[in-house]
Amino acid sequence: MSNNAKGLAITSIGVLIMSLESLFIKSSTISPLVFSFYLGIFIFFSMIGTLLIQEGKNIKKFELNYFGISLLCATLMAISNILFISAIKSTTVANVVIIFGTAALFSALFSYVFYKEKVGKNIFYASFFMFVGLFIIFNDQLGLGGLKGNLFALTCTIAFAISFVLLSKYKEINRVVLIAISGLVLSIISFFLAENINIDFHNILVVTGMGLLITPISRVLISNGTKYINASEVSLLMIIETIMAPIWVWIFFNEIPSSYTLIGGSVIIITLLINSIYTLKQNAKV
Repeated sequence: MSNNAKGLAITSIGVLIMSLESLFIKSSTISPLVFSFYLGIFIFFSMIGTLLIQEGKNIKKFELNYFGISLLCATLMAISNILFISAIKSTTVANVVIIFGTAALFSALFSYVFYKEKVGKNIFYASFFMFVGLFIIFNDQLGLGGLKGNLFALTCTIAFAISFVLLSKYKEINRVVLIAISGLVLSIISFFLAENINIDFHNILVVTGMGLLITPISRVLISNGTKYINASEVSLLMIIETIMAPIWVWIFFNEIPSSYTLIGGSVIIITLLINSIYTLKQNAKV
């Protein structure tokens, strides 16, 4: 198996596992903040464990030079997690993952705004159709895709995209350490905002499954897979989550997306597919 095929396989499995996160969140009966508090704890310890297994006695010291930017990125990731969980609790999973699927395009736009990075015309064309799709979804304010949930999802996407753009400039930062810090920040923010952190046995099982298995395994697989494939191929594979997450919830909870979501989502998914395939072909020419 070639390195490219290996990267595609590993990343695809990671994204498929990650698509189960929405199902776990949907199956919980606790508030987003309580869920986030325990999830952050499990993410922190699972990432520390991953770090010990991967690097053992040769763990690199966390660069103090990057502490400020690392803390900023970890905070953005933590806020993004809280908003993602809140969105899943407030609207349909289809709405959330479709809106979140636009993160790659938002990242390209923020790269242009923050660092004046060259952006191809295809990004501007894709962004136009992306906003058309988002406009259609947001018109579904009174249906299953409520305005509050859609706003949570959009703000989550923007926070994640900004952290992604910042991290693209600081490649030296250890990603496993960063995710561990984001888990800790997630727990701290949730602890101070939550009215209480009481949790029952059912919900602790749900959060444990997601925090110790689904999230770390998917992140490690995706991280390893991206060593062999480029960013455009990763963006293309992320569409797996956009498609599969609503299917899992439909199978287990019979949650059916509204017509607005199906129409707007189709516009966004087709836009993402065309843009990713175009980018892949352009990269192949280089």
